[in-house]
Amino acid sequence: MTTPIAIRHYTAAHAPALRPLLLDVHTEVYADAARTDPFASPDRFAEGLDHWTARPGWTCAIGYDGDQPVGYAYGAPLPPRSRWWDGLLTDVPASTIAETGTRTYALSELMVREPWRKTGTARRLHDSLLTHRPEQRATLLVDQNHPKVHALYQSWGWTILGDLRPNLPDAPIFHAMLLDLPLEAGGTGR
Repeated sequence: MTTPIAIRHYTAAHAPALRPLLLDVHTEVYADAARTDPFASPDRFAEGLDHWTARPGWTCAIGYDGDQPVGYAYGAPLPPRSRWWDGLLTDVPASTIAETGTRTYALSELMVREPWRKTGTARRLHDSLLTHRPEQRATLLVDQNHPKVHALYQSWGWTILGDLRPNLPDAPIFHAMLLDLPLEAGGTGR
């Protein structure tokens, strides 16, 4: 079942006006985790949000139920010599992580508020953000302590590249995942 969610698209030009909404949704979604995990704190998220919205090519898809924001997804293309792959704990060929500025879109955040979970909203936000991207592939990081999220992404066609621990205080170990673009109908890559 899917809910009648309208998805609107934004760019970095909209980021200052969107910032309070993005912070509010994050604070709500991560309220429990932020109590025990400094990596999930609103202040840490605000720093990351400001970093991401300053990146060239940042885009965001926000779902609305009427005027109520239900969740969002955002990211940006990885620049040449990207630091995204710093902290990769798995040996992979250098060519696999060589970035050109147009090769890989990094999906940084995807979150849905509780009342709209398990309604297909996360998938719709994901697909809406990634469909029509010009890059060859997308990447994201999934905390290894969240196997249900990991399984969800795998069911959408994502594959594990390897383990990665970002060079950030309190960062967990993530699975770095890849998805071929462009998305076809149904969300799978080419």
